[in-house]
Amino acid sequence: MNHPADSILSRDPFNAFCRHTHVALGGATEGPLVGLTFGLKDNFDVAGHRTGFGSPDWFRTHPPAMQNTPVLDTLLAAGARMVGKTHTEEMTFSLTGENAHYGTPINPAAPDRVPGGSSSGSASAVAGGLVDFAIGSDTGGSVRAPASFCGIYGLRPTHGRISLAGACPLAPMFDTCGWFARDPELLRRVGQVLFASSGAHESGEPGALLYASDAFAHTMPGVDDALMPAVSAVSGVLGALRPVTVSPDGLPAWYEVFRVLQFGEIWKTHGGWVRQMRPTFGAQIAPRFEAASKVTVPEVEAMTAERVRIQQRLDALLADNAVMVLPTVPDCAPRRGLPLPETVTVRERSLALLCIAGLGGLPQLSMPLAKVEGGPIGLSLIAARGNDELLLDAACRIASATSM
Repeated sequence: MNHPADSILSRDPFNAFCRHTHVALGGATEGPLVGLTFGLKDNFDVAGHRTGFGSPDWFRTHPPAMQNTPVLDTLLAAGARMVGKTHTEEMTFSLTGENAHYGTPINPAAPDRVPGGSSSGSASAVAGGLVDFAIGSDTGGSVRAPASFCGIYGLRPTHGRISLAGACPLAPMFDTCGWFARDPELLRRVGQVLFASSGAHESGEPGALLYASDAFAHTMPGVDDALMPAVSAVSGVLGALRPVTVSPDGLPAWYEVFRVLQFGEIWKTHGGWVRQMRPTFGAQIAPRFEAASKVTVPEVEAMTAERVRIQQRLDALLADNAVMVLPTVPDCAPRRGLPLPETVTVRERSLALLCIAGLGGLPQLSMPLAKVEGGPIGLSLIAARGNDELLLDAACRIASATSM
């Protein structure tokens, strides 16, 4: 496939953009995002083009899209210019950003470490300054983890607030459309455009600031200390900290609820295609689909009841516009090419924090406010469902009131 010499592919030293599904589209000449460029994760449809979904077999067995995903149309109508499709892990089913077929995008903030996934190319493109912002998707942490690893801002919105029509699903009960930017003002501008198309909410004033004690205790050595100046800065803007225990059951127990429900949804969504097409998955992805195929209906039913109880717990904690502060992930980005068992350990430890917002259907915003030896580490804010704008405004206030 030939591409113009002036395309983003000729200016991409990070392998952030797809060669096999490349497409660029101009935006409207007027609108709130005129002059801005963005990348679109390659699980979102562009009319007349095949969506790769990080899998050569998916690309091969699916026809070109009939129409654009609404997210793309909204951004183009607002004046932004799409410069290309960004890499994703296979079927968006991982957290490191390593794709066995198309390679691993470089993490500009820590080149010897992974960029995070599954929205790997989108995070790499933003962190490397190739685009102003980028669209990703977040099911189990696929925007939040890359934002933390690459030292940029990233938002997972309230589940269901932004249309996922024209987006390849992974686990629909958890799937969301999120986005990245290098500064919170632009993150908010993009949000204003996307939320306007789905019903904007009044921001409101933050209520209590909750310090998620068990989430901070879940971090690797040194991360808690590295995040404390950022936590103090957030407290200086949003108010005094009130320590809370998020999960009385323990966060690993909540991860198990998430795992069963996610795997059950994934197999329900893609099991038929996997059985029929027998795709060639990479070493990280194949065992996950195998595990997903073994989840039973009684297991899903039991964990569905547990999720209701978890949501009730989170709703009570986040009532009255409360905001929770917690580490985005337990550590900085892992090194590239770790053995599979170590990758599994990183994934499971990370998902014990990332599953909180997923189980609750909650918005979460990761802010690049700290570093540890090896790279950036994100500090997150979580709010009640529908309070996305409150988080975007809070991040802007924190940035303007601090030097972080």
